[in-house]
Amino acid sequence: MKFKIKNRQNISKNCLVCGIENHFGLKTKFYESEEGEVIAIFTPHEFLQSYPNVLHGGISATILDETIGRAIMTKYGQNSFGVTVELSLRYKKPVPLNQELKVVGRLSSDKGRIFEGTGELYLPNGEVAVSAVGKYMKRDLNQIVENDFLSEEWFESDAKEIKEIELSSN
Repeated sequence: MKFKIKNRQNISKNCLVCGIENHFGLKTKFYESEEGEVIAIFTPHEFLQSYPNVLHGGISATILDETIGRAIMTKYGQNSFGVTVELSLRYKKPVPLNQELKVVGRLSSDKGRIFEGTGELYLPNGEVAVSAVGKYMKRDLNQIVENDFLSEEWFESDAKEIKEIELSSN
Protein backbone atom coordinates (compact mmCIF):
# COMPACT_ATOMS: atom_id res chain seq x y z
CA MET A 1 0.00 0.00 0.00
CA LYS A 2 1.39 3.40 -0.98
CA PHE A 3 0.39 6.83 0.30
CA LYS A 4 1.14 10.00 -1.65
CA ILE A 5 2.17 12.64 0.87
CA LYS A 6 0.94 16.23 0.67
CA ASN A 7 1.95 17.65 4.06
CA ARG A 8 3.89 17.19 7.30
CA GLN A 9 2.02 17.81 10.53
CA ASN A 10 3.29 19.99 13.36
CA ILE A 11 5.10 18.55 16.37
CA SER A 12 5.90 19.88 19.84
CA LYS A 13 8.65 19.94 22.46
CA ASN A 14 7.39 17.74 25.30
CA CYS A 15 4.59 15.50 24.00
CA LEU A 16 5.09 11.79 24.76
CA VAL A 17 4.27 10.98 21.13
CA CYS A 18 5.84 13.77 19.04
CA GLY A 19 7.94 15.79 21.47
CA ILE A 20 11.47 16.31 20.23
CA GLU A 21 12.71 17.19 23.74
CA ASN A 22 11.00 14.29 25.55
CA HIS A 23 13.84 11.83 26.17
CA PHE A 24 11.43 8.95 26.86
CA GLY A 25 9.03 9.83 24.04
CA LEU A 26 8.42 8.31 20.63
CA LYS A 27 9.57 11.35 18.58
CA THR A 28 6.96 10.46 15.98
CA LYS A 29 6.74 12.23 12.63
CA PHE A 30 3.29 12.69 11.11
CA TYR A 31 2.42 13.01 7.45
CA GLU A 32 -0.87 13.67 5.63
CA SER A 33 -1.74 11.72 2.51
CA GLU A 34 -3.57 13.09 -0.48
CA GLU A 35 -6.48 10.80 0.45
CA GLY A 36 -6.81 12.33 3.94
CA GLU A 37 -5.04 9.71 6.08
CA VAL A 38 -2.43 10.51 8.70
CA ILE A 39 0.67 8.33 8.62
CA ALA A 40 2.85 8.23 11.73
CA ILE A 41 6.43 6.96 11.63
CA PHE A 42 8.26 6.10 14.85
CA THR A 43 10.84 3.73 16.34
CA PRO A 44 9.96 2.53 19.86
CA HIS A 45 12.91 2.14 22.24
CA GLU A 46 13.60 -0.27 25.10
CA PHE A 47 12.24 2.10 27.79
CA LEU A 48 8.77 1.34 26.37
CA GLN A 49 9.06 -2.44 26.76
CA SER A 50 6.54 -4.73 28.43
CA TYR A 51 7.69 -8.30 27.77
CA PRO A 52 11.28 -8.64 26.54
CA ASN A 53 11.67 -6.91 23.15
CA VAL A 54 7.91 -6.18 22.93
CA LEU A 55 6.32 -2.72 23.02
CA HIS A 56 3.93 -2.16 25.93
CA GLY A 57 0.29 -2.36 24.79
CA GLY A 58 -0.45 1.00 26.38
CA ILE A 59 2.11 2.64 24.10
CA SER A 60 0.45 0.98 21.08
CA ALA A 61 -2.81 2.51 22.29
CA THR A 62 -1.09 5.88 22.72
CA ILE A 63 0.30 6.07 19.20
CA LEU A 64 -3.00 4.93 17.67
CA ASP A 65 -4.97 7.42 19.77
CA GLU A 66 -2.69 10.29 18.71
CA THR A 67 -2.71 9.34 15.03
CA ILE A 68 -6.50 8.99 14.82
CA GLY A 69 -6.95 12.19 16.87
CA ARG A 70 -4.73 14.03 14.39
CA ALA A 71 -6.82 12.87 11.41
CA ILE A 72 -9.11 15.86 11.96
CA MET A 73 -6.19 18.12 10.96
CA THR A 74 -6.38 16.80 7.42
CA LYS A 75 -9.76 18.50 7.10
CA TYR A 76 -9.55 21.53 9.41
CA GLY A 77 -5.84 22.40 9.68
CA GLN A 78 -2.90 22.22 12.10
CA ASN A 79 -4.71 23.84 15.03
CA SER A 80 -7.59 21.34 15.11
CA PHE A 81 -7.30 18.33 17.34
CA GLY A 82 -9.32 15.45 18.70
CA VAL A 83 -9.84 14.94 22.43
CA THR A 84 -10.53 11.26 23.07
CA VAL A 85 -14.04 10.26 24.14
CA GLU A 86 -13.75 6.49 23.50
CA LEU A 87 -11.02 4.22 22.17
CA SER A 88 -11.28 0.51 21.46
CA LEU A 89 -8.30 -1.60 20.41
CA ARG A 90 -7.70 -5.06 19.03
CA TYR A 91 -4.24 -6.50 19.67
CA LYS A 92 -3.31 -9.05 17.01
CA LYS A 93 0.49 -9.46 17.11
CA PRO A 94 3.39 -8.44 19.37
CA VAL A 95 4.95 -5.10 18.41
CA PRO A 96 8.77 -5.13 18.29
CA LEU A 97 11.13 -2.54 19.74
CA ASN A 98 13.94 -0.70 17.93
CA GLN A 99 12.37 -1.04 14.49
CA GLU A 100 10.72 1.67 12.39
CA LEU A 101 6.95 1.25 12.56
CA LYS A 102 4.07 2.98 10.82
CA VAL A 103 0.56 3.85 11.96
CA VAL A 104 -2.25 4.95 9.67
CA GLY A 105 -5.30 6.84 10.93
CA ARG A 106 -8.30 8.34 9.21
CA LEU A 107 -11.69 9.94 9.78
CA SER A 108 -14.64 7.61 9.37
CA SER A 109 -17.34 10.08 10.42
CA ASP A 110 -17.46 13.83 11.07
CA LYS A 111 -20.60 15.06 12.83
CA GLY A 112 -19.74 18.60 13.91
CA ARG A 113 -18.24 18.50 17.41
CA ILE A 114 -17.81 14.71 17.41
CA PHE A 115 -15.80 12.72 14.90
CA GLU A 116 -14.89 9.07 14.66
CA GLY A 117 -11.83 7.45 13.22
CA THR A 118 -10.01 4.19 12.70
CA GLY A 119 -6.35 3.26 12.61
CA GLU A 120 -3.82 0.46 12.36
CA LEU A 121 -0.29 -0.05 13.66
CA TYR A 122 1.74 -1.93 11.06
CA LEU A 123 4.71 -4.22 11.54
CA PRO A 124 7.72 -3.78 9.24
CA ASN A 125 6.45 -6.64 7.04
CA GLY A 126 3.11 -4.87 6.48
CA GLU A 127 1.00 -6.98 8.85
CA VAL A 128 -1.44 -5.20 11.16
CA ALA A 129 -0.34 -5.65 14.78
CA VAL A 130 -2.98 -3.47 16.46
CA SER A 131 -6.16 -1.83 15.17
CA ALA A 132 -8.30 0.84 16.81
CA VAL A 133 -11.63 2.59 16.54
CA GLY A 134 -12.18 5.85 18.37
CA LYS A 135 -14.60 8.67 19.04
CA TYR A 136 -13.25 12.18 19.60
CA MET A 137 -14.43 15.67 20.40
CA LYS A 138 -13.15 18.20 17.87
CA ARG A 139 -11.31 21.04 19.57
CA ASP A 140 -9.30 24.00 18.45
CA LEU A 141 -5.90 23.92 20.17
CA ASN A 142 -6.69 27.35 21.69
CA GLN A 143 -9.43 25.59 23.69
CA ILE A 144 -7.11 23.01 25.27
CA VAL A 145 -3.68 24.63 25.65
CA GLU A 146 -2.19 27.76 27.19
CA ASN A 147 -1.66 30.68 24.80
CA ASP A 148 2.13 30.34 24.75
CA PHE A 149 1.92 26.71 23.60
CA LEU A 150 1.04 27.69 20.02
CA SER A 151 3.86 30.22 19.77
CA GLU A 152 6.54 28.33 21.72
CA GLU A 153 5.79 24.61 21.56
CA TRP A 154 3.72 23.84 18.44
CA PHE A 155 5.83 24.10 15.31
CA GLU A 156 6.58 22.76 11.87
CA SER A 157 7.98 19.25 11.90
CA ASP A 158 11.68 18.64 11.43
CA ALA A 159 10.79 15.47 9.48
CA LYS A 160 12.28 15.07 6.05
CA GLU A 161 10.03 15.97 3.17
CA ILE A 162 8.90 12.88 1.34
CA LYS A 163 6.55 12.29 -1.55
CA GLU A 164 5.42 8.77 -0.75
CA ILE A 165 5.19 6.32 2.15
CA GLU A 166 4.89 2.63 1.46
CA LEU A 167 3.73 -0.13 3.78
CA SER A 168 5.48 -3.40 3.05
CA SER A 169 3.22 -6.25 2.09
CA ASN A 170 3.60 -9.73 3.49
